[in-house]
Amino acid sequence: MKNVFRTGILLGLFALTVAIQPAIAGPDHSKFIKGPFETGPEVTTACLKCHEGHAQDFMKTTHWTWSQEQVINGETVNRGKKNVINNFCTSIESNWPRCTSCHAGYGWEDANFDFNDATNVDCLVCHDTTGTYLKSSTDAGRPFKTVNLLKVAQKVGEPTRFNCGTCHFYGGGGDAVKHGDLDSSIEYPTREIDVHMDADGNDFSCQECHVTEAHNIPGNSLGVSPAADNHFDCSSCHTAEPHEQSRLNQHTAKVACQTCHIPYYAKEVPTKLAWDWSTAGSDEHGDIKDEHGKHAYAKKKGHFMWGKMVQPEYAWYNGVGGAYNKGDKMDPAQVTKLAYPMGSIEDMDAKIYPFKVHRGKQIYDAKHNYFLVAKVYGDGGYWTEFDWDKAARLGSEASGLKYSGEYGFAATEMYWRLNHMVSPKEESLGCLECHGDNGRFDWQALGYQGDPLDAK
Repeated sequence: MKNVFRTGILLGLFALTVAIQPAIAGPDHSKFIKGPFETGPEVTTACLKCHEGHAQDFMKTTHWTWSQEQVINGETVNRGKKNVINNFCTSIESNWPRCTSCHAGYGWEDANFDFNDATNVDCLVCHDTTGTYLKSSTDAGRPFKTVNLLKVAQKVGEPTRFNCGTCHFYGGGGDAVKHGDLDSSIEYPTREIDVHMDADGNDFSCQECHVTEAHNIPGNSLGVSPAADNHFDCSSCHTAEPHEQSRLNQHTAKVACQTCHIPYYAKEVPTKLAWDWSTAGSDEHGDIKDEHGKHAYAKKKGHFMWGKMVQPEYAWYNGVGGAYNKGDKMDPAQVTKLAYPMGSIEDMDAKIYPFKVHRGKQIYDAKHNYFLVAKVYGDGGYWTEFDWDKAARLGSEASGLKYSGEYGFAATEMYWRLNHMVSPKEESLGCLECHGDNGRFDWQALGYQGDPLDAK
């Protein structure tokens, strides 16, 4: 099945031909689904005749709400992709039709979207097995007009990596932009890219690990759900002492499995590592490409930095994250961590984990000293007008943040925990790669006086 291919427009971003894993077809629905259908909600209405309970379950999940109540930095907040400030396009607020192209729903065009209307649920984006279901990148989650909705609806089945990857590989507007360990190479990976999803070996689907009940998919992103508790880890399948050597097993008390077994990320597709909005808007540079063929500068977005075969950064993590919440005060002279792991060397629940850290420079209110939501897409947006003042005003109207009329740009960081692109055991980190003279750990930053082996 290696020669299964899909050609089309993925999220309307670019023409593409990629290998995908075979779809897992379910029962033939042609006897239940007759059509014709003009819109996605019409398909969902037909699905609800038999699956109303499934839709109600799904509408309780964060894949639908894009928000959940969490206690962050001692404060109870309702936080998620719905309202978080990030260091990519700043927020979905005011940018809805573009950002909500990845929502598993139809028609989230503004703040008035009806989350209680089950006909807005997009069943097909997760259950398409034809490889022909395509959402427009600018139409609030609606599919392209060219999609044969009847054909797709009659051939639904279990989700594959392709279904999940349609959004999770391309979050942030392109392949590998946000996640460093999730990109198009995971659709049909080799063993070297990911030993679990190796298409010629284990060939795990996403739900092999993300075991789903009532449409609730376990797993949390630090960026949007830093204090959520819908976790699972390697111990779901592996024992606490998986190695033959006892010295290696001793490491598992303080070192996460991912730290040794994900020595590099962005193995085939470059991932975005930095985004400086402050330089956007200039005609001086022109469009500049880097050695990976990626934009190093674009007038609409500023300067970028990309990386391939990137060595992770390491930090203590106890399962809970901290975050910058919309409206929090910040110090523009300091780097603000928008989302970060909690834990320390003294924390009995913490382990050393690998992370991608995305660094940004983004707009803030120079009088109120908080980060602003910027309208970048659509009428009046920065990508159209190249006017930061207007982008800040329109973004503030949508977000509810007051805008003083004065703005600047300040440095930020977002931590993305690495869980995928697990290497074969023979390619995992060796002792000297951490403990040698040129080891990759910054021991003092982790709370040690130096390499702990030197003290023995």
